Amino acid sequence: MNQYLQELIRLDLEAKRLKCPNVPAFAIKPTKYSDKTANDLTRAIIRCIELYGGYAVRVQTQGQFNEKLGRWTKGTTKTGTADIHGIYNGQHLSIEVKIGRDRQSEAQRRTADQVSRSGGLYFIAKDFESFWQWFHAIDANSPTNTAFQHQPVTQKERRPE
Repeated sequence: MNQYLQELIRLDLEAKRLKCPNVPAFAIKPTKYSDKTANDLTRAIIRCIELYGGYAVRVQTQGQFNEKLGRWTKGTTKTGTADIHGIYNGQHLSIEVKIGRDRQSEAQRRTADQVSRSGGLYFIAKDFESFWQWFHAIDANSPTNTAFQHQPVTQKERRPE
């Protein structure tokens, strides 16, 4: 496991302890994160963005099997939409997860261009380390977000859910 996934596990455990201060530390089990599969990497990326105070959601782009009709129905999401949509420091993020030999489709390349031309950020995540470095460089390259100190959001700073 690389140092970036270890740091995500540490930050997640710290957030859990802040959320449940009356639970003994030994009783809080750390969540395991990995980037071996697309599902694992997607889950790790979403949690990372959330821990740093952003919003992220997985976007399901595939169709669904309709048992009543006995067939697959087409999804309603625009073709080429990224796997993860998020907002971080007021900036739209579109993150496409690609593991192993998986490559971008032509529709995904068009979407990447459209997101970038619209002022959003688009990233192809092949592993958690490259995502971590890209994500932490967002503030370093942003003239409007100079106050960010790369600290996870504490329970006190979060709005009530």
